[in-house]
Amino acid sequence: MPSDPSPSPHVLIRPAKASDHEALIRLWRGAVEATHHFLTADDVDFYERQVASYLPQMSDLRVAEEAGRGVVGFVALEDAVVEMLFVDPEVHGRGVGTRLLEDAARGLDVVEVDVNEQNPSARAFYRARGFEERGRSEHDAEGRPFPLLHLRRGARP
Repeated sequence: MPSDPSPSPHVLIRPAKASDHEALIRLWRGAVEATHHFLTADDVDFYERQVASYLPQMSDLRVAEEAGRGVVGFVALEDAVVEMLFVDPEVHGRGVGTRLLEDAARGLDVVEVDVNEQNPSARAFYRARGFEERGRSEHDAEGRPFPLLHLRRGARP
């Protein structure tokens, strides 16, 4: 994993288009398979169908696009809640996730997100960006036995 925290200057954050959805689902799957080791293949298939149905409903869906590579990440925000934030594993550690998060959260007093308790990289990512744990649920939004941590961050200076 590259250690340079700044993304390529050729990364552009833009609103997602419906034509991006297929690439976003592929990116999502690659990111989940690289980071969600607690999920079985059947679990990943189940959530992939959920993500495919959620993407068209997201009112604020943004992508990170890198010149020469295409889409390398995406974020979905609804009512100051990060519903999804995923980055191509090949560019993890280059600041793409941070750029997406900060772009989506710009101007918001409070931002919230739920992360899988069993995903230490996501917990560390959000903690390093000022999020604090505000609660915990034994099950995820689909009622499955994957505990969630409810995180919150106040306005950035």
